[in-house]
Amino acid sequence: MSIQRTRTLSLGPLRAFEATARLLNFSAAAEELSLTQSAISRQIQSLENELGQRLFIRHARTVELTQHGLQLRQVVSQSLLQIDNTVQNIRATSARRSIAVTTFASFASMWLIPRLAAFQTSYPDIDIRIHANDKPVELATSDIDIAIRYGPANTMPANAQKLFGEQLMPVVSPLLLQREAPIAQPADLARFALIEQNLETTTYMDWMNWRLWLNGHGLHRLQPKRWLYFNYTYQSVQAAIDGLGLVLARPPLIAVNLARGDLVEVLPGHRNESPMGYWLLTSPMSTGCEEVQVFSTWLQHQASDTASQVPP
Repeated sequence: MSIQRTRTLSLGPLRAFEATARLLNFSAAAEELSLTQSAISRQIQSLENELGQRLFIRHARTVELTQHGLQLRQVVSQSLLQIDNTVQNIRATSARRSIAVTTFASFASMWLIPRLAAFQTSYPDIDIRIHANDKPVELATSDIDIAIRYGPANTMPANAQKLFGEQLMPVVSPLLLQREAPIAQPADLARFALIEQNLETTTYMDWMNWRLWLNGHGLHRLQPKRWLYFNYTYQSVQAAIDGLGLVLARPPLIAVNLARGDLVEVLPGHRNESPMGYWLLTSPMSTGCEEVQVFSTWLQHQASDTASQVPP
């Protein structure tokens, strides 16, 4: 009675088998793998013993695959190719410098990504992996090097570096203002749609909504032409750029839009102060890494440039 073998196969005999099955010659396989012909023969014999089946029919100067050999060759050839390609990719990646950055999705799309081309021009040998997620990643237990977080100062660790604070300003597309009468006072907002983020989907507290801003200007009963609600900040800002209404925007995220003239601030002097800020955190395991230090310094310079672009 035959005994069913369950032990996993070693990679060495499989490589010997693949080379021999492809070249149909023990000597040629031995030369390709830098082994002796007897070593190849022993590996093939070991593999056949493990399988309990012959894989080759031996002839004087060549070999021929059996049916079992043909079946095994198809699987082994594909598998070894995948293994070799994966190993080459890992080796190539490990030879390059890279940075993993996490931040919330709106900040990544509206602030970080539009500026990355400048970093890549200056540092073409540093790869960057962006992890955009509104749920904070724990730096001590992940492979993330840098986190850019959003929140009040009392929620940040002691080593957090502040990139910039923020206010909330009413902004609108200049195209919409061309179609409507100018906005001279807060009460004029009743003629416009007001764009807002769904508070149920955010962690940004009540100070972000229009009602707080309106109440602060004595307009407790004002109702706009209509309300437009979106899940994400970038959607709300894009709706304003497209002329759908006014949005209470965070200046750091729309600094480029203000500079380009996609959006303009209305009612200067009527901003709401925000308790929130944007903070740079570095993983304890990445603090001494040169490329992480380079990227951190670049982020701080970009933050300074952003602050200078926001109208006073």
